[in-house]
Parts: sequence; structure tokens; C-alpha cells
Amino acid sequence: MLILNKTAGVFFKPSKRKLYDFLRSFNFHPGKVFLHKLVLGIETSCDDTAAAVVDETGNVLGEAIHSQTEVHLKTGGIIPPVAQQLHRENIQRIVQEALSLSKVSPSELSAIATTIKPGLALSLGVGLSFSLQLVDQFKKPFIPIHHMEAHALTIRLTNKVEFPFLVLLISGGHCLLALVRGVSDFLLLGKSLDIAPGDMLDKVARRLSLIKHPECSTMSGGKAIEHLAKQGNKLHFDFKPPMQRAKNCDFSFSGLQHVIDKTIMQKEIEEGIEKGQILSSAADIAAAVQHTIACHIAKRTHRAILFCKQRNLLSQSNAVLVVSGGVASNLYIRKALEIITDATQCTLLCPPPRLCTDNGVMIA
Repeated sequence: MLILNKTAGVFFKPSKRKLYDFLRSFNFHPGKVFLHKLVLGIETSCDDTAAAVVDETGNVLGEAIHSQTEVHLKTGGIIPPVAQQLHRENIQRIVQEALSLSKVSPSELSAIATTIKPGLALSLGVGLSFSLQLVDQFKKPFIPIHHMEAHALTIRLTNKVEFPFLVLLISGGHCLLALVRGVSDFLLLGKSLDIAPGDMLDKVARRLSLIKHPECSTMSGGKAIEHLAKQGNKLHFDFKPPMQRAKNCDFSFSGLQHVIDKTIMQKEIEEGIEKGQILSSAADIAAAVQHTIACHIAKRTHRAILFCKQRNLLSQSNAVLVVSGGVASNLYIRKALEIITDATQCTLLCPPPRLCTDNGVMIA
């Protein structure tokens, strides 16, 4: 806790006046009695400022989120100091909104839970510092949360899933496969050796200048690739899935991205256009990229399922694969995973889209 306090002090400390105004904004209900424990969850690990109040039965009493996507689209990617400043500007309002929707005052909370890792240090510091201010003011227990563990367990809010189960977390910052044996009990089976799939999709979208495409100008990189891929021919370009001979469950995307960058450069020369202009073959490239990533993710996940079943780490008849994270909302990748779960007699489960991306509910 000393380390956390020290870290928080470096990043962000709300003024006493702001905190006083924040506390005055609540209507206290002295006659109200809550039958369940209430937890406030705060998430600021990357570029979403989010908060939610959840009770111990899994009921979401109120949630709020502020997305920075529009700002980061204009800058071509997430710039940590910019993300930090936007968190600072919005965290008080978002926490206040979540509590107000819940009709809960800070004094009625049982605990405050906050993401402490992994993520962007500057962004994490904002949520951590704000949380510790509330913890100190209201003398509430503080629960540090691992961002990826929260993603892994979110499915238990919406589906009755028993331990153990396999989880695949795919997002803009992470890519991992783990066996979930219990709360805080994870066996890591594989992870990306370099960049995450969402990061790669964003970089390819930027290299293709899809923000200039009339149909994709307001979309994130991953969404733009998925949208454009529907219009393209995935077989027009032959990108090979990485690590085809690797006898493990790890992932790799940077080598594939390098090959794609070279292909785009070659096509620009062939079409006689400068970098920054949209290729006539952009849809075909998007389709081929999405297909190759989907194949790579599916093959590595297939290995993990077979490994777990051979070692009796998963049930032979009713094993469950949970897929979460922002990239899990890609329907083409999800379809590829459905093929391998059908072939291995597994059930594929995904949280609803709003709970796949970063949110306060999963933290609470």
C-alpha cells in the first residue's frame, strides 16, 4: 500500500476543494438499508474511464464510462500523457455518475476496487489515486484488481460457468490463454511474444490510412479492418499464419505485421500512389489480414484445448472456452473459434460486447 500511495502521488491528486464538491453532490439516505455488500469498481488502465457499482449477487446497480477513442483516432494512436489528462478530466464525473445511478453514497459502499495492473502507468495512476482518496475519506477497504483477471471472470456475471474453464483474452494490449481454476487461480498456457492482435489491427489500419476512408473515418482500427474485410477477397493475398511449427500455445504478430507493411509498400509502388493514400486493394488486404489473424488465434487456442483435455485439466464432455477482450467482438475471429470449439466438443462463451471491452463492471 505504501508503494501504491507513493505511485499515486506522482500521477494525480485531486484538490481538497474538488473532493469536497464531489462529496457534497451526493444525497445521503440514512433510512435506506442494503441487504448485499456493494463494491465500487474503477477502471483507468488504458483509454476508457469507467466506474460501476455491483452487489455481491452480481447485480449491476449503476455504471458509467467515458471513451477517449475519438481523440486518439485524430492523433493516430494512444499518447499516454493525453490519455492521463483525459482520465483526470473525467474520473470524478464518471464515478459520481455511477454512484448516482446506483442511488448509493460512498459511505454505503462495502469496498472500493480499482485496476492496478497491467496497463499504461500514467492512466493507472489516475484511477488509483482517486480511489485511495475515497478509501481514506470513507475508511473503506481497498481491493487491488488485476485487469486481465477481471476480464477472465466477467463471464460469471452473465453465465453460470463452473471452474475450471479455458479463457482466451484478446485485445489491443493483451493476448493470452489461461486455465481458470478459481478466483485468482490461473495457469498461464500461452501469451503473445511481442504485440497484441488489437494493436496489430490498429497499426495495419493506420498504414492503410483507413481513417481517410469515407466508411471508416469514425471507427477504431480493428472495427475498420472488420468492416472493410466484408468487401474484400481474403484469398487475394497469401499471408502465412505465424509460428506454425511452434509446439506451444504462444502467439506472435509483429513478424506478420512486417510482412503486411512490405506488401502495402509494394502495392503503393504498383499503383503509383504515395503513402497516406488509399489503395484500391485495401479491402482485399483487410480481408486477408483478418483471416490470417483469425487462423493464428484459432490454431493456438486449438492446441491449448487439446493439451488441457489430454492432461484432464478440462472436462472431456462439457469443457468451456471463454473469449473476452476488445478483439473478441470481431465476428470473423469468433466464427473461427466456433469451428475449433465445435470440433473439440467445447462450449464457446463470450460476454456481451459492452463487457468485452474495458469497463467498471468487471472490476467491481
